Amino acid sequence: MTRYAKPFQWTVIALGASLIVISARGISVESLDLRFVFLSLITIVIGSRVTIPIPRTKGYVSVSDTFIFLAILLYGGGAAVLLAAVEAFFSSLRFTRKKLTIIFNASVMACSTFMAVWATQEFFGRTIKSNDGYSAVYVMGICLMALVQYATNSGMVAVAFACKSNQPLWLTWRKHFLWTSITYFAGAAAAGIISMLIQAFGFYALLSTTPIIIIVYFTYCTYLKNIEASNTQAEQAQRHVEELRESEERFRSAFDYATIGMALVSPEGRWLQVNHSLSEILGYCEEDLLETNFQNVTHGDDLDAVIGNIRQLLDGKIPSFQIEKRYLHKEGQVVWTHLGVSLIRDAHDNSLRLLFQIQDITDRKRAEERLIHDAFHDALTGLPNRALFMDHLKMAINRAKRSDGRLYAALFLDLDRFKVINDSLGHMVGDQLLVGIARRLESCLRPGDTVARLGGDEFTILLENLCDVSEAIEVAERVQLELAVPFNLCGHEVFTTTSIGIAPSTICYERAEDLLRDADTAMYRAKMNGKKRHEVFDRAMHERAMGLLQLESDLRRAIDRNEFVLHYQPIVAADSYNIRGFEALVRWQHPERGFISPLDFIAVAEETGMIIPIGQWVLAEACRQMREWQDKLDFGAQLTMSVNLSGKQFTQPDLIEQISRTLHETNLDPRCLKLEITESTVMENINTAVEMLHQIRALGVELSIDDFGTGYSSLSHLHRFPIDTLKNDRSFVSSMSNNTENAEIVSTIITLARSLKMDVVAEGVETQNQFAQLCALKCDYVQGFYFSRPLDVDSAFELLCKTLGYDSAPLPNKILTHATALAAC
Repeated sequence: MTRYAKPFQWTVIALGASLIVISARGISVESLDLRFVFLSLITIVIGSRVTIPIPRTKGYVSVSDTFIFLAILLYGGGAAVLLAAVEAFFSSLRFTRKKLTIIFNASVMACSTFMAVWATQEFFGRTIKSNDGYSAVYVMGICLMALVQYATNSGMVAVAFACKSNQPLWLTWRKHFLWTSITYFAGAAAAGIISMLIQAFGFYALLSTTPIIIIVYFTYCTYLKNIEASNTQAEQAQRHVEELRESEERFRSAFDYATIGMALVSPEGRWLQVNHSLSEILGYCEEDLLETNFQNVTHGDDLDAVIGNIRQLLDGKIPSFQIEKRYLHKEGQVVWTHLGVSLIRDAHDNSLRLLFQIQDITDRKRAEERLIHDAFHDALTGLPNRALFMDHLKMAINRAKRSDGRLYAALFLDLDRFKVINDSLGHMVGDQLLVGIARRLESCLRPGDTVARLGGDEFTILLENLCDVSEAIEVAERVQLELAVPFNLCGHEVFTTTSIGIAPSTICYERAEDLLRDADTAMYRAKMNGKKRHEVFDRAMHERAMGLLQLESDLRRAIDRNEFVLHYQPIVAADSYNIRGFEALVRWQHPERGFISPLDFIAVAEETGMIIPIGQWVLAEACRQMREWQDKLDFGAQLTMSVNLSGKQFTQPDLIEQISRTLHETNLDPRCLKLEITESTVMENINTAVEMLHQIRALGVELSIDDFGTGYSSLSHLHRFPIDTLKNDRSFVSSMSNNTENAEIVSTIITLARSLKMDVVAEGVETQNQFAQLCALKCDYVQGFYFSRPLDVDSAFELLCKTLGYDSAPLPNKILTHATALAAC
């Protein structure tokens, strides 16, 4: 309906404007004198501002309505229509500044006044005049005039309001406009009386009625205010009575139907009144409770505390108290409650009463106990967790301090190859295995010992009251035998072993953390020594662990301090003895410990992830150095620089970007770079590795598989790899002379590479005999101490200069004697 609001308003405006024009044309100017002007001023200036509200309704009596009706009676319909429109225009300015609303209101008033005039003329043949006296026609005419104006005015406004608010027309009219009819009939009646007075005594009789009107107006207003005040006081008194009654009813209802137990108790403890909830909490009916006292149903351990608090309450020392206490249910179980007690007086005899408010918190207490249990126990196995185990360790240390010679030991267990079980059979089977292990560990221990799960596949055991450390070793052996028995889980027979570290108290620990740390250290030593065994901690283990920790710390700062350097080992063509490239090998020049072998720090770098920034530095430095040599010696792309990529580097998502950026920054020809990847790294994920190798090869970089033959069998996949070179591992080359099988392996690798059109590099060539065998097998390139150890940058540059003929100085003896070596081949 809202879409019809504005069209309706504009329709009314158009109709009103038309009626105003028609009315204006029908006015006789001679009939409009100064009295009409005076009446118009009173109507516009005063009449619209003086209103009398109708009690208990939203309507009011407006004096302006009276003056408009008076204009109809004295000056005819045309003048009254104009006056009504003007009065409505100025009245609307008091309530709104919306032009459309103001014009609409003026138009409605013009239409309703016009219709009132038309109706009286239609039914009575003329506009009624006051000279008709108080005749029936005169009275009926005034009533008809008021009714038509009311119906037209309220109807138009109701339609507009209903359209805007999207409400039914009838409901809108009945709610907002029904009672306003009084104002129209009252105004018409007043106009009729004033018209009769003017007819009898002249126009200025209107002025003589002014004091009377004012007195009546203010008297009526005062009367309304008194009525309103009386009504307000009566309503307040009635509300107060109702509130008191409701309060009493609410208290009775709250007491009787409260979800918590409530009771009135005498100072001696006898139940005087109890509600249904309290009966349910304690399991007794109301009659049974009223025959006894609260002391009889209170837990004996809590009775003294409750009686003591009640005594302080009766003595006035405390206003109230709250306490958690236990009651005894009728069936015998303990009921935990939160009890609140306050003191009240009986309204009839002014005697003291205790008001008990009792809330059942048994479920909460059980939940708290469960939370405490869960906070100190493992959710999966039910064993104590780290927090509880550490607490037991601290108590064991303190007991040992008080009792000299009291021995104890901590065992740290870690399952061997548990990740394989999880990955192959699923985490559900893995969880069942952990639960089964927990039960077996419990069966291996004495009642006073503690077994805990720290997390994952790590368990700990605390053994106390030992006579000798050998007893801890016996327990460890018993645990290993028990866990060696296979588990039957979901139809799978699962085998597992464990590595155990033992930390005895003979070292005299002060902190539980140190004891657990040393047991952990011993466990790792057991894993390093082959797993499925136990190790007893000694101080040398701790020193080695501290040394490893210091090494890791120094390693993290080594890059920033520029402590890494590269050494370069020549790769030599077996048939011509020409240097075909270098392999870049990283060395750590520690400021305090000197040169540290890669064997000592590469594994730590792999474990900590530091191998990634180290590998990036090696790649950048090797490329930069090769470019520098090219600029100095101008040998182009005939020599290559081999750089090793670690397994973690190879899996980096931005590896291609790193290589490309390094080549761009160093301006090195991609053909001069050869990246070496171990066989095991490639075989970890065949499809991903193939894709990554093709992306590297697309850069123009050469690829080599390092330590070929030592990792997973990659023979069936080798043809898929865009590899340029296979490197025979040094373990095969070094034992070629003494082991026919290794010689056959080297020969097979060389034959395989030749069939796949790949080059072969033999690593670890240290003797003339090894070199001769490789020449006989037609190996392409060789590398090892027989030709040259890894050289620092200056030595490598000097060797390069001599090899390329930039210096007449003799070459190293091994390379100068290549003629002899070739003859031996």
